[in-house]
Amino acid sequence: MSELNGAAFITGAASGIGKAAAYALVQHGVRQVAIADVNFTAAQQVASDIESQFAGTQALALALDVTNPDAIHEAITQTVARFHRIDYAVNSAGIPGSMAYSSDHDLEAWHKTIDVDLHGVWMCSREEIRVMLTQEKLDDSPRSNRGVIVNLASMYGIVSPSRDLPIVSYTAAKHAVVGFTKIDALTYAPLGIRINALCPGTVDTPVVAALPSEIIKREEAKFPLGRFAVPEEMADAIVFLLSPMSSYMYGSALVVDGGYSAQ
Repeated sequence: MSELNGAAFITGAASGIGKAAAYALVQHGVRQVAIADVNFTAAQQVASDIESQFAGTQALALALDVTNPDAIHEAITQTVARFHRIDYAVNSAGIPGSMAYSSDHDLEAWHKTIDVDLHGVWMCSREEIRVMLTQEKLDDSPRSNRGVIVNLASMYGIVSPSRDLPIVSYTAAKHAVVGFTKIDALTYAPLGIRINALCPGTVDTPVVAALPSEIIKREEAKFPLGRFAVPEEMADAIVFLLSPMSSYMYGSALVVDGGYSAQ
């Protein structure tokens, strides 16, 4: 795979897919990476670990609540002040939301999920686009861009969960992420910004591991492989979407779900 240059900004980067993406990007050549997460202590640890394991790498830890537009603007501002640009952005901060059918769903819980999983992703993407519009390409290659963005959606942004998994607000948010990714991709492609969505299957993250064991076993059995993905499998897909190897992909919703949606 092509080596990556430039600076990266990753939300939800203290654990799960975001953390794996940070490591994967550094392993593929990125030497400046912003680790943004609501858990600032964990973000600091990830940044410290990356700098100690990868000589010459600069890792900036940032406290970021993606439901706060001012905090997002400040995090982006700090990243640009430190690295002077953002070439790669991964918007992976998210929550699973409540398990409730619509007839039983609490409105406050609905808003919380939508605020993080939809509004948070969109507001981060908006700020990233604004920065990328101000910068030039890293090189003159026709496969180069002023910036590349990956928005984390879900396989449940493409298909519905089964009836025994009532994650209504989460599913609504992820469908919407796919939707705004498509229109933004069309809007900013002529301006040199490439935007796609990643639609993972269920991933073995701390959030998923905290679910009741009977739900974990039931959900794993729904996948042809009989297991959830590991974060590194999603990180590899993110690196692909950010790299020149996917240079003709705009507005795609790349499904990496172990065959779940093919059933």
